[in-house]
Amino acid sequence: MTEIEPGTPSHVAQQRQRASQLAQAVRSELQKAVIGQDIVIDDVLTALIAGGHVLLEGVPGLGKTLLVRALARCFGGEFARIQFTPDLMPSDVTGHAVYDLQTEQFKLRKGPLFTNLLLADEINRAPAKTQAALLEAMQERQVTLEGRALPIAQPFMVLATQNPIEQEGTYPLPEAELDRFMLKVRMDYPDAEQERDMVRQVTRSTRADMLDVQPLRTVLQAKDVLALQRIASDLPLDEQVLDYAIRLARATRSWPGLTLGAGPRASIALVRCARARALLRGGEFVVPDDIKGCALAVLRHRVRIAPQLDIEGLEVDQVLGQMLDQVLAPRI
Repeated sequence: MTEIEPGTPSHVAQQRQRASQLAQAVRSELQKAVIGQDIVIDDVLTALIAGGHVLLEGVPGLGKTLLVRALARCFGGEFARIQFTPDLMPSDVTGHAVYDLQTEQFKLRKGPLFTNLLLADEINRAPAKTQAALLEAMQERQVTLEGRALPIAQPFMVLATQNPIEQEGTYPLPEAELDRFMLKVRMDYPDAEQERDMVRQVTRSTRADMLDVQPLRTVLQAKDVLALQRIASDLPLDEQVLDYAIRLARATRSWPGLTLGAGPRASIALVRCARARALLRGGEFVVPDDIKGCALAVLRHRVRIAPQLDIEGLEVDQVLGQMLDQVLAPRI
């Protein structure tokens, strides 16, 4: 049997197939622990493959933290968790200089930010100053400590959670930070059958009121994530599909009912997420449905609904849904 030369179409196709199978294996593992949240799992994996960060929003008890812990269990890289509280300081996140009595010099003690997978739990409970400690790391993949720029190991992904209904003792995330999150994913209640399965599994578990993530297999290593990201970024993308992503982002800037539109970072996120989705479903190229499928999660935190629609009880997803129905997708 002749060997396939690297770089040939057959070799590239085999790489894509293996990458897709690996991503689907991670999805299967996550579905064992997080029941009734298949769309959310796909969104989180999309962001992982696209090299972005995720803001997870949902009422307590839906499994936001469980999902991140399950992903950490399936991932062989480093994982850190920060519980955001009102008294959390920026140095608690990034690290700080410590005076060493033996050497009589200051040493840098790195904070939990120096990891591959970071869970920022209840991020809106910390003041803006502490939230801002994440900005440089999320955008530039480095942290400046005592005037020194220290790189963060790759891959690096922040998964932040927040509760949308609790307002007391919380600090809304500033627009600049919201824009750093590639996706804002909303976790909703599971349907009746899925909730029945969940209750059945949890009540068999020895872990009080939560599912155990220990049985999950470690499927991904850090180098595998980097390979998935590289393979996804090379997926073919027709100019018409690229134009569709840009038209969607630009439409938000003049759409009736929206007072703030999405910036160019949204167009970039749409394309990167669409490539990741295409790889996740095992596609050989990006189709318009890949763009449309991730549009809500990419755009919902980058736009602002008009006050009068907010008073009428309309939500941003409904306005964006109308826009997605009316902006014509190319036929490929």
